[in-house]
Amino acid sequence: MKKILTLTTLTFLCFCNLNAQDITDAFRYSNTDLKGTARFQAMSGAFGALGGDISAIGINPASSAVFLNSAATLTFSDASKENTTSYFNGITNSENDDFNLNQAGVALIFNSNGDSEFTKFSFGVNYSEENNFEDAFRADGTSNSSIDSYFLNYAQGVPLDLLIPYDDETIDGLYSYLGENEGFGAQQAFLGYQGYIIEPESEDLDNTSYYSLLSPGQFQNDYNYISTGLNGKISFNFAAEFQKKLYLGVNLNSHFINYDRTTRYFERNINSGSETNEISFINSLSTNGDGFSAQIGGIYKITDQFRIGATYDSPTWYNIREEATQSLRTYSDLYDDSVIVNPDVVNVYPEYTLRTPGKITGSAAIVLGGQGLISVDYSYKDFSNTEFQPADDAEFMVQNNIISENLKAASSVKIGGEYRINNWSLRGGYRYDESPYEDGVTMSDLDGYSAGIGYSFGAFKIDAAYTNTQYSESIALYQVGLTNRATIDREFSSLVFSISFGL
Repeated sequence: MKKILTLTTLTFLCFCNLNAQDITDAFRYSNTDLKGTARFQAMSGAFGALGGDISAIGINPASSAVFLNSAATLTFSDASKENTTSYFNGITNSENDDFNLNQAGVALIFNSNGDSEFTKFSFGVNYSEENNFEDAFRADGTSNSSIDSYFLNYAQGVPLDLLIPYDDETIDGLYSYLGENEGFGAQQAFLGYQGYIIEPESEDLDNTSYYSLLSPGQFQNDYNYISTGLNGKISFNFAAEFQKKLYLGVNLNSHFINYDRTTRYFERNINSGSETNEISFINSLSTNGDGFSAQIGGIYKITDQFRIGATYDSPTWYNIREEATQSLRTYSDLYDDSVIVNPDVVNVYPEYTLRTPGKITGSAAIVLGGQGLISVDYSYKDFSNTEFQPADDAEFMVQNNIISENLKAASSVKIGGEYRINNWSLRGGYRYDESPYEDGVTMSDLDGYSAGIGYSFGAFKIDAAYTNTQYSESIALYQVGLTNRATIDREFSSLVFSISFGL
């Protein structure tokens, strides 16, 4: 085997004409977690008919008008994620901790001094973390599958002539050319061929059929996933109180996404006849995006003790930009030689739009005077309506069909309660999120529990909460070729602290 040397001093931008987005990206940015003030999280976010909490405007924009006085809240959280990953004969554990600003917001209250039936108006601004992408897991085990199937799948149908550099052409130059003119799949075929994982059936430059240089048998698969980033939302809120019974509100929301992911795959085999025995494949993705959505909601006091609420969340329209890099290293026991294919190229994908689904929420609450309360929220969200746009793009049409066939409408239920003893408040909650996947295996139903405590000094309040969430996922290592699945049992817990003060 010959060594392949690549340029490392230049970086080329490859504006790929085919997209590499898939259903996992669509769901990642469509899904939200329970985030907000300590009081909000302690009651599992069941605030749709209550209001009077900054984070409640994210559930029902009418909530800010329930405040008696202007107020501001600042929240920090220390979140821990524990993953237990099962992959064939291997079980691994990983843990990740993250401390950050979870929420910051203010609600300004203006009482009407005239004879208007609108007795109060409110303006609010709130930042909330919608989802945290800090994550890590490792799938390590022995299987009968190899990463060769990934490269073979992309290579079939690609002319050999595209995979061989001309005399005056570098590895970097050809990899960049393929991305600009042939797309992501041709780049993967090129990596597999240049890395001595696949070979053409014929040396004819028009050849489009390939076979693997790895013999069948057992393969040690070691897949490492690390990601960072978050999905955040800034809400601009307006609400009003009508006749001290009806509260109406609207939110205009600005969203942003930062997501960075690196996967490192290592494979080893000692199968007789294999010309390649070790493969190391690294992929890095950097994503950023911005979006817009709106919410409209209302709360109605049927009596002083019983109230109901309803909210409609519009879809969110994201504009998303992505960049990716790849590198491959292989080694042969037979030739005692290694091959490095490390294009110093950044794949810059065309900006695209992702429309995430809207949501409807119905709420009810019982307020027991100054002693306590019980609240319930029910939400319905059809994840199959998630859509890559432009929808008439050939690649996006394929992905949108996969989304509509594999995702479904899902319900969620949140129950929360609070009991007050003088200046102290004791809180607890439960939430249930139905799996958005048709098979119920790719992601299971989610169960979450929460508890918290608060103390009021009058205009100044401090609150603390503990949350625990558990669910499982079945994740394919790659969407093409090596589609072996790792089962991950996930447990998320967090300690949340808030300070609130009147203005």
